[in-house]
Amino acid sequence: MTRSDTQKRADFETVAVPLMGALYQTALSLTRQPDDASDIVQETFLRAYRTFDNFRAGTNARAWMFTILYSVFTNRRKKAGREDANVPIEELEAKYWQFAASAGPSPDEVDFGQLKSAEVEAALNALPETFRSAVLMVDVNEFSYDEAAAALACPVGTLRSRLFRARRLLAAALHDYARREGYTRSKER
Repeated sequence: MTRSDTQKRADFETVAVPLMGALYQTALSLTRQPDDASDIVQETFLRAYRTFDNFRAGTNARAWMFTILYSVFTNRRKKAGREDANVPIEELEAKYWQFAASAGPSPDEVDFGQLKSAEVEAALNALPETFRSAVLMVDVNEFSYDEAAAALACPVGTLRSRLFRARRLLAAALHDYARREGYTRSKER
């Protein structure tokens, strides 16, 4: 290795390696398969290293790496021909309003990024991929709306819409769990 190659590798390791755990957890949430998640993370790191000369020091490395991860994920999904079944928005809205009529908490009352359990994982995995990705980027990985929209290659308004609907679905699915764990207050009638 030349000096520049050695420095490039050291800089890359400093920037990228600390993100490996978060990238793997997000890939696992997207794919639901440990082997697929590992493959996606490996390809993410390979692509990031190959294009590391384009990365500008001082910019958001985390957003850059997650953008690559999501790109790898969507490219693999398209290549495999596996698209999530699109759930009609009307059906999702009907589920939420059915739940809301039973006096459940508003989605703003629950911090989905702080909930950890098999129930939460199941509720998150039940979301359509576009909704799940939005929640993972904003609520779990704490990206700004602009960063998440860039990583998911969609307008900010679309991201906000997906988050709004995803949070409503999660609130409905996790109502009993959130109350049991003390994340919400019981509403008096």
